[in-house]
Amino acid sequence: METLNSIVNAVDGFMWGPPMIILLFGTHLFMTVRTGFVQRHIFTAIKISVTKDPDAEGDVTQFGALTTALASTIGTGNIVGVGTAIALGGPGAVLWLWLTGVFGMATKYAECLIGVKYRVKSQDGTMIGGAMYALERGLNMKWLGVIFALLTGLAAFGIGNTVQANAVSTIINENTGVPVWIIGLILAILVGVTIIGGIKSITKVSEKLVPFMAAFYFLGCVIILILNRDVLGETIVLICKSAFNSQAAGGGFIGASVLMVARFGIARGLFSNEAGLGSAPLVASAAQTRNSVRQALVSMTGSFWDTVIVCLITGLTLVSCVIKYPGIDATSGNGGILTSQAFAMIPVIGPIILTIGMATFAFSTILGWYYYGERCIMYLGGEKIRRPYQFAWTILVFVGSVSSMALVWNIADALNGMMAIPNLVAVLLLSGVIAKEGKEYLNPEHIMDKDMTPIPVLENTKKGVLF
Repeated sequence: METLNSIVNAVDGFMWGPPMIILLFGTHLFMTVRTGFVQRHIFTAIKISVTKDPDAEGDVTQFGALTTALASTIGTGNIVGVGTAIALGGPGAVLWLWLTGVFGMATKYAECLIGVKYRVKSQDGTMIGGAMYALERGLNMKWLGVIFALLTGLAAFGIGNTVQANAVSTIINENTGVPVWIIGLILAILVGVTIIGGIKSITKVSEKLVPFMAAFYFLGCVIILILNRDVLGETIVLICKSAFNSQAAGGGFIGASVLMVARFGIARGLFSNEAGLGSAPLVASAAQTRNSVRQALVSMTGSFWDTVIVCLITGLTLVSCVIKYPGIDATSGNGGILTSQAFAMIPVIGPIILTIGMATFAFSTILGWYYYGERCIMYLGGEKIRRPYQFAWTILVFVGSVSSMALVWNIADALNGMMAIPNLVAVLLLSGVIAKEGKEYLNPEHIMDKDMTPIPVLENTKKGVLF
């Protein structure tokens, strides 16, 4: 077991090392330029996200697709992940993390655009799309699409299921004393009841849960920042200075080189918003939209809300708490400890915000990632594999709740990095198509035009690419 753990740690370290960071962040920068800085359309994108397009083909509303994607991306990484970036890279990591969200919006736009453009209609009449269909139909690289689907299907059981269930059971147990097996049983039942209804049931829950949990956590952090208002100015200055000056952090923070600060900030930002991993297009392809650009813009707002807003507010909260309360240990390298200590410094509301935030974020991630895994597994095995997958997913929610997840987390982390590679191949090789679509439709008045000709949808008559 020790040997296996060492091997997994080595693979995980390589997958999320400098090469992957350069590849992902480089793609963000490249697609920002290739799309003509599509981020400037963010307010139009937000408007479209709450505008229904009922005459278009699709299974759920654009807002439903967005909240389901946000359900998976707004998770424990937005809380503990930010803490890890600060604990390992210092306060300057917050700025680098934020920048990945800004530039990552372009990659999220690009990957969701080709996801919708190359989507197909399955045998049961639902829409299916994602990197595997972009690779198969856009680049004639079905073999690489199969690899992406396999990696995503496997990664989902770890990063989207067991480790999230474990986070829920642990945080509730620590704060209430309820046995983890009871928490796991209740969680498994809630998940099972939700996913059995498919994408429409998942989006119905996500549409209600995501806005509530995000608003609750955001307002809670704002309250903490108001309480810490005497050090807020110092917090912002320290974050900006230490992002480019290794000697600027000081105080209770770890001392790290500028390269290390940037590395940890970018790595956690990439992991948090999932831009480039290829997960968001799996649900974006089910949206009711007449044009691929419309849904791509809606999906782009996911990185905005996830990293530019939620991760930033978390970073400001944690750094301000460390500055104001010297007793907090920000040099241990453990993001979980740093986060728990910081929120515990705020009487009553701090622990409540952390507990409810962690529990709801992790639960929503389980729902969102179930759909990702289901789409990929069905691509490989067809409709008949759906029910067995739902059963296995529900059982593993309980298993994850009562088990130690250290090894599973590392395996899932490595698989996440691997699944990004075929997705980025699709994005980069189809960047010309993405740019062309943008030039044709990336006009605020045109995008909102209800009379726009619907995009063509291919019929998928195959049971599964492996059969």
